[in-house]
Amino acid sequence: MTRLTCSDTRPSTNRAESASRHFRRAATRYENHISDHRRPRTGHGREIPMDVIETIPEAVPRFPEEETVGPGGERVLPSILLPDGSLAAGASSPMSDEQLLEALALMTRSRLVDERGVSYQRQGRIGTFSEVRGQEAASAGSSLALDPGKDWIAQSYRELPALLRYGLSLTTYWTLFIGHPGGWKYPDGMRVLPLQIELATQLPHAAGIAWGLKLKKEPGVVLGYFGDGASSEGDFYEAGNLAGVLDAPLVLFCQNNGWAISTPTDRQTKVTNIAAKATAFGIPGVVVDGNDVMAVYAATREAVDRAESGAGPTLIEAKTYRLGAHNTSDEPRRYRENAAVTEWEQLDPLVRLRRHLTARGLWDDQRDAEFRKTALSEIDAHFNEALAVAGKRSPEMLFDHVYAEPTTRMRIQRDTILDEE
Repeated sequence: MTRLTCSDTRPSTNRAESASRHFRRAATRYENHISDHRRPRTGHGREIPMDVIETIPEAVPRFPEEETVGPGGERVLPSILLPDGSLAAGASSPMSDEQLLEALALMTRSRLVDERGVSYQRQGRIGTFSEVRGQEAASAGSSLALDPGKDWIAQSYRELPALLRYGLSLTTYWTLFIGHPGGWKYPDGMRVLPLQIELATQLPHAAGIAWGLKLKKEPGVVLGYFGDGASSEGDFYEAGNLAGVLDAPLVLFCQNNGWAISTPTDRQTKVTNIAAKATAFGIPGVVVDGNDVMAVYAATREAVDRAESGAGPTLIEAKTYRLGAHNTSDEPRRYRENAAVTEWEQLDPLVRLRRHLTARGLWDDQRDAEFRKTALSEIDAHFNEALAVAGKRSPEMLFDHVYAEPTTRMRIQRDTILDEE
């Protein structure tokens, strides 16, 4: 761990000012790191020439009318809820009306948080922000197949609907993005691991918790979220292999949005479907329409039931698309085709679900407008609460919630900061 010093700053007797200075310096180092890595690169880290990026083609996946088997033995499931809001021929909803309305609420609230988050970041009120926009059905549908009272979530950083489903306060959420370390601390009893930006590093933890549940003979499964880029990391393979050998109750859930920042999926893996990698673990692999909340729910529910029965893990690949940038430090127009974005916008999961519920008389424009107005008011209120919390910070908070017991090196660093105030 790098020793933190403030030799280049003037001593301050104001603890709030000192804390703010330390947090700003940490944020600047992080932004510099992001600025270097935001440049479009290959999976091996080499920067991609801009003329190559501009010609990268994109293909919108087409799902079969009936279940098929992919090139690697993975199951490819048909869509249930079609883009126009109707059900596929012969299909029925695996979700109750109450679940569908809850999914709509989670997805809508997440979309509104995205709008505010990008705005707040542009105003300099929060740090780098990653939208969920376009991927809401994947995390909403999968989380609704879980039981917050016994099942665990190991998140990445694009799963807000799932966090809301598990009861995360938006005050805590905003506190993190404002830059207060208290935002990393979730309430006791909330079975969600902290936000993880480093790719796939949450998955070994997910496998470990799942193994622990099995050893202790406790009920529950663990769902580990990760993106397509994370499927190229060693942690993904180690977690999948360990869970497969142990028949641990783990669901590996890949949100394949087509892009690992600026690297398209076909430039980081040769397989047609990431779900085919399940073969290496000796577990089932499933491909599902990630913009179809019903199909996602059904696939996840099946995987959860399988894990609970003792049959072991499942790898689910939800094919979806991030309609926005990788994060607010990214400019996707430098490497993505506008035509592909337009085509994916026609498959918007939120619009798809809203159309379905409206056609059935369970939703309408008036209810939608009222819900949005109330949700935006709540989002803003939580942000103001977070601002108040973030104003009460001090330098020693940098070391809270890192280890249960601080290491000797951490104590030295902490004392150095406090001595220099």
